[in-house]
Amino acid sequence: MLEIIGALQSTFVRTTRMALEEKGVPYKLTPARPHSPEVDAIHPLGKVPVMRHGEFTLFESRAIIGYADRTFDGPKLIPDDPKRAAGIEQWVSAIGSGIFPMVLPYLRENFFPANGAPDRALIEQQLPAVRQAIGILDRATASGHLAGGAFTLADMYALPIVAYLRTPPESGDAMAEAKALTAYFAKHSQRASFKSTVPPSFDELRRAAE
Repeated sequence: MLEIIGALQSTFVRTTRMALEEKGVPYKLTPARPHSPEVDAIHPLGKVPVMRHGEFTLFESRAIIGYADRTFDGPKLIPDDPKRAAGIEQWVSAIGSGIFPMVLPYLRENFFPANGAPDRALIEQQLPAVRQAIGILDRATASGHLAGGAFTLADMYALPIVAYLRTPPESGDAMAEAKALTAYFAKHSQRASFKSTVPPSFDELRRAAE
């Protein structure tokens, strides 16, 4: 059985879990924070998720998902058709290397502020990038999906990020104005793979740590 190691609140951990559940791959989930010994033993940068499958280990969500897609039976997460596959990979890459870095400082300051309380000036400074990211996703999801006419791995990368953007007031307001993205989230958040991978809230985490 695959073992997925990582923090449940990580968007990339959730994406990996969604992909495995969409494909029907059984897995064991081992909670671990970035830079913990379990993670550092596999990922040279201490990031999550990481994977064990017997003696074989992998890091980075896309590599883990690709391995599972090729190793196990079930619906293909990346289709054989080169154009459809390229469209999916295009958005997976854009979200991981572009959209996520645009919103991460904002989300981190809201959920895990360095000084105990969110720095309002820092949040205001980050808002243009957050609004830009929401605008990009709003335009891209006008058809109801990110890549082609079906739910794909690209959507599995987007949804966990969109879920977090709905919570803080400023990004929540921007989300409310993004009609296509709001409808997109309302539809796909009903999928079993999304519902079954909901992480504990950050408030629950903070209470547990006290």
